[in-house]
Amino acid sequence: MKLLRDQLGVKVFPLHRLDRATSGSLLFALDREMAIKMNSSFVEGQVSKRYLAVLRGYTEEKGRIDHPLEKLWDRMTDSKADRTIKPQNATTDFRRLGTAELPFAVGRYSTARYSLVEARPLTGRNHQIRRHFKHISHPIIGDTSHGDGKHNLFFREHLHCRRMLLHASRISFFHPHLQEEIVIESALEGDFLDLLQNLRIPIKPAQLS
Repeated sequence: MKLLRDQLGVKVFPLHRLDRATSGSLLFALDREMAIKMNSSFVEGQVSKRYLAVLRGYTEEKGRIDHPLEKLWDRMTDSKADRTIKPQNATTDFRRLGTAELPFAVGRYSTARYSLVEARPLTGRNHQIRRHFKHISHPIIGDTSHGDGKHNLFFREHLHCRRMLLHASRISFFHPHLQEEIVIESALEGDFLDLLQNLRIPIKPAQLS
């Protein structure tokens, strides 16, 4: 927030958040009125977000993960919160964009298989995409909280990848003042894109935005 404020010379208001290890698009408002209106849009499910992720194993071609998630508590800010809250409804749609198979034994199998997927969360729970893919036994590569340690280590040592492979690629919403849909795309680049090329996952360039 401080970096963006200094660049623009005005106060900024974060509208949502990304996990520290996630790259991609992040929205801010430039005044409190817009922040309040956009926060309502997020709460009412009027903002669409799409992510790209590399997962362990071959996923189905497409699917929906409808699995309630317990609230993640912050040790500092939630120390006095009521922790009897029931798990919250959470839904994530996904489609597989490509696959890769490497001739290395990671774990119990003779080869290592991976999928590139596009994920679209229909709700906004903490770590939702990461926890949902763990739930279906296809954790995100590089996720140190909900992932697979053996595959994370393999990517660090053999593919020189030290990041979580989750990228916020597209966000769309209806602008309260302009009265039109706004679509923001964040194309893959840098280490994430280099990794996909090393894995030789056959995908179309349009799928990377």
